[in-house]
Amino acid sequence: MQAEVRIERYADQGRCVAHIDGRVVFVRFALPGELVRIELDEPHDRDERFWTGEVVEVLEASDNRVEPAWPLAGPLAMGGGVGGADLVHVSLPGQLTWKAVTVSEQMKRLGHVDVAVPISRADGDEGLGGLHWRTRIEMIADENGKPSMRRRGTHVRVPLTTMPLATNTLLDVAAANKVWDGGFEPGAQIRLSVPEPRHAAGEKGDSGIGDNYAVLVDGELTAGSRRLTEQVTVAGREFTYTVDANGFWQVHRQAPVALANHVIDLVRGEMDGAVSAVLWDLYSGSGLFTLPLATMVAERTRMFSVEGGDVAVKSQQRNLRALGLNDVDVRCGDVGRTLAHVPAHLAHPDVVVLDPPRAGAHAKVCRQIAEASPRSIVYIACDCTSLARDTATITGLGYELADIRAYDIYPMTHHVETVALFRRS
Repeated sequence: MQAEVRIERYADQGRCVAHIDGRVVFVRFALPGELVRIELDEPHDRDERFWTGEVVEVLEASDNRVEPAWPLAGPLAMGGGVGGADLVHVSLPGQLTWKAVTVSEQMKRLGHVDVAVPISRADGDEGLGGLHWRTRIEMIADENGKPSMRRRGTHVRVPLTTMPLATNTLLDVAAANKVWDGGFEPGAQIRLSVPEPRHAAGEKGDSGIGDNYAVLVDGELTAGSRRLTEQVTVAGREFTYTVDANGFWQVHRQAPVALANHVIDLVRGEMDGAVSAVLWDLYSGSGLFTLPLATMVAERTRMFSVEGGDVAVKSQQRNLRALGLNDVDVRCGDVGRTLAHVPAHLAHPDVVVLDPPRAGAHAKVCRQIAEASPRSIVYIACDCTSLARDTATITGLGYELADIRAYDIYPMTHHVETVALFRRS
């Protein structure tokens, strides 16, 4: 079933809102103010609160509409449908507006905080047209053994000959290892992890990366190294991290640099030159924030670090040992359960940093943090809805939102990273 609708406003998950006979319709590949023809998803005749659909024709276009830079990720009706870039029809300035408005609206609706949210684009993204930013990609082998992505709403697998969101370094690795030629077992999971070089090309061979990359098939290494090296410069100091090729690391080539510098600036500001500090780093991964927090905030710093993934914890412990850092108590486990047993000498932090998964920290962990009575909380969020929900909890526990900033480290997608500072009121 098709219908002509006027698009009203931004919604979640890269969609916009329209109405048909009073019923809400969430529309993919639309922009506010546009007049479009849409195809409703099946089934559309149920007595449901809302329908979903997708643009098949643009009758009156927004000034922020552009031709998709990656057509395969665009609307189904225009030859796309593979996913991975739900804002590919939006100009780069339009994407910033979309994300800033979305974060602000969620903070107001769920967090009960009325705030304008500034947003920053990562260095180099504008010149690259919002492409070539992913240092990790995952695909699946189709029936012919070629890397592919599934077309939405079907079982069809679309073979790929490139990945426009991948960094140029990753694409070089893919070409050198003949990834696009195929030869994989049908159904195999294919992953490429390629740290962004932070040095001049040629220092480690012609590519500048040596064997600091990984090609994994069904989790098994087929080329490169299982342990990868990431380098991040924070406030003028370079930190080196060893991370697992199949583990989590910030996927945008510049995200670790941008986020770590901002977090350290906030924590230093809150400590205001104090000689000693007790800090918590929750959901701490391989230690992206842990290492600079332990070395750059105060002359004497004691830390409590909690991460649920055992592989990431082993990487973090390795990274700490490499720097000779002995005053970081690293725990592997569920954050909520671990916070019930904090050693007495670490039980009252000055600042808590947390970077939870997409689902957020939830009320229990927020309450545990507040009960420890830190002066400040720095919350890094990859989902603004979860951040807004947890904001309502945190502000209800005696804290106020002191600063907030969004980072567009997921160009061409609706995802956005947000860093919020809460201060005890």
